[in-house]
Amino acid sequence: MRNGDDAPARFKDLAIDAVDHQALADWWCAAIGCARSPMADGSTRPREWPVPLVDGAGAGPLIWVNPVAEEKTVKNRMHLDVWGDPDRLVAMVATVVRARDHEIEWWVMADPEGNEFCVFPEPDATA
Repeated sequence: MRNGDDAPARFKDLAIDAVDHQALADWWCAAIGCARSPMADGSTRPREWPVPLVDGAGAGPLIWVNPVAEEKTVKNRMHLDVWGDPDRLVAMVATVVRARDHEIEWWVMADPEGNEFCVFPEPDATA
């Protein structure tokens, strides 16, 4: 138990699957401003290994981009929510799955491998 919490589990990391996990790791780094986490001993991580991404400001969880053999075929059951600019993400090759409208206050988008994520306007934006 931690601090009196008797939950059977606690949050650790997020994981995203990708056929080209190296390219998708680079895409997410550019999209949300994170960086690849170095190996603890300073050595180079083998290219076939999962890629850990960290927020430079320490504000977010560790995100693993894991290699998988199969392409995405069905809707995600879990996804990331981010604040951002959907037009800039589209310019980075994200796609709009569903635009913000009178029913939802966010955009449903997909990364270059089809993993869905939701984009919310910045808290101080009026868009």
